[in-house]
Amino acid sequence: MKISELQVKDVIAMETGERLGYITDLDIDSQRGQLKGLVLKLKGKAMGMFGKDEELVIPWSQIVNIGADVILVKKSGYSSRSGDQKIE
Repeated sequence: MKISELQVKDVIAMETGERLGYITDLDIDSQRGQLKGLVLKLKGKAMGMFGKDEELVIPWSQIVNIGADVILVKKSGYSSRSGDQKIE
C-alpha cells in the first residue's frame, strides 16, 4: 500500500465514531525499518491562523482496521505535539 492511498482515508475513533482527520505523515523507525504510527494534523487556534498546528500521533498498536475508505483506531493511546517537534 502506498502512503498516497492511506492519506485519502478518514481516520475514525472506533469507540465514538469521531472523525480524527487525515494522515499527513508516518512515524517510521528508520533503524528497524518499521512503521511506528500515523501522524494526523490538527488545526491550531482560529483554524491555524493564530496558533501553531498540532499533530496527533497514533501508535501502530492502536490501529484496529484499515478498510477501503477508513482507518479505525482505538480512542486511547494518542499523543499530540506541536508541529515543530520531531518524532523520535
